[in-house]
Amino acid sequence: MIGIIDYGMGNLRSVQKALERLDVQSEILSSPNELKDVDGVILPGVGAFRDAIGELQRHDFVKAIRETVASEKPLLGICLGQQLLFETSYEDGTYEGLGILEGDVVRFQPEPTIKIPHMGWNSLEIQQQTPLFSGLASGDYVYFVHGYFVQPKDSSVIAATTTHGSQEFVSAIASGNVYATQFHPEKSQRIGLQLLKNFANLVASRNFAGTTES
Repeated sequence: MIGIIDYGMGNLRSVQKALERLDVQSEILSSPNELKDVDGVILPGVGAFRDAIGELQRHDFVKAIRETVASEKPLLGICLGQQLLFETSYEDGTYEGLGILEGDVVRFQPEPTIKIPHMGWNSLEIQQQTPLFSGLASGDYVYFVHGYFVQPKDSSVIAATTTHGSQEFVSAIASGNVYATQFHPEKSQRIGLQLLKNFANLVASRNFAGTTES
């Protein structure tokens, strides 16, 4: 069973419908106590970092998410859910994140030829072979909607990068039992469904022995 965290700022039903297409059982979690009853967790998110971390705090999810990661259950962050895993965001101020991974959340720098937010299809450049990317390859296209991105302090957690204009950014991370994507797998058609299937397989097998560089 995969639990999808509901803190009022995620496209929960889209994620759940994608899992249903894969015949993967999931449920929406509105209480932190429910995290104990699932085998894996998805942390979705759309909107502003400040509001999201505020809602996680208001619903008492912060400690529960940290404990879930410490218990070695697989966790998948999506879009803003990836950004929330890091220490600090500089979106319209300075805000503390979950601190599960070291690093910051920063904005794209303006360029004459690009639009911010970065919205639409773009390609992945896979940086490490992780079970999350089984069946995926560099050059595969996925769907993005974001104006900010993560800058990990530890480059070994970078699973994939993508380029917008002249700026390369981290589009996926993998660290132990923690996975996350800046893109929306639930909106990324075949590639996104394959990634969600891979995460479901990780949850089923509890096999997250690490990754190797490609």
